[in-house]
Amino acid sequence: MERQGKVNDRLNSDEIDRLIVLSEDNKQLLEDVIDKLHLSARAYHRILKVARTIADLDQAQNIEQQHLIEAIGYRRFDG
Repeated sequence: MERQGKVNDRLNSDEIDRLIVLSEDNKQLLEDVIDKLHLSARAYHRILKVARTIADLDQAQNIEQQHLIEAIGYRRFDG
């Protein structure tokens, strides 16, 4: 709430692109997963929002690889 004035789940795609910044390695990891699993842009944004929330719970300023991997793992349960 402090960072963007709303919870991560309420971010729109423009806000996600502006507020959720990944390192080049993490960006490549996510792009590889999206391609391999044939996921949509909507799934891409959902993974980013979940990764941001995991990083927030870990009190991390940036999304680290472990946050992204955990978010990707949750994607398997997202019908």
